[in-house]
Amino acid sequence: MAKDKKATIAARMRAAREAAGLSQGQVARKLKMHRPTISEIEAGRRALTAEELTVFAKLYGVETWWLACAEPEERLDADMAKYHLAARHLSKMKQSDFDRLMELIQMMRSEQE
Repeated sequence: MAKDKKATIAARMRAAREAAGLSQGQVARKLKMHRPTISEIEAGRRALTAEELTVFAKLYGVETWWLACAEPEERLDADMAKYHLAARHLSKMKQSDFDRLMELIQMMRSEQE
């Protein structure tokens, strides 16, 4: 990983934590980590696994792709993988269940508008 990308991820980790109103100690307790580990991550001296990145994103209320500095094409590829997975699950549903699901989706969309 390029140094500038690693530094950007570290900076975004800190910014997201601060925006979430959490201290390093609070994050460490919530994630069952040591506080120095959070400090090392935010300093760019400790790499993150994909699983850890996902957990941090959820805790901070941000998108994983943003923390990871993903390029738009990478985000699109990740979204497409999710859509393909959803389509596989939908194709296995009984027609009556699929129809009910579509009704629920339409209700949710009309409530948002």
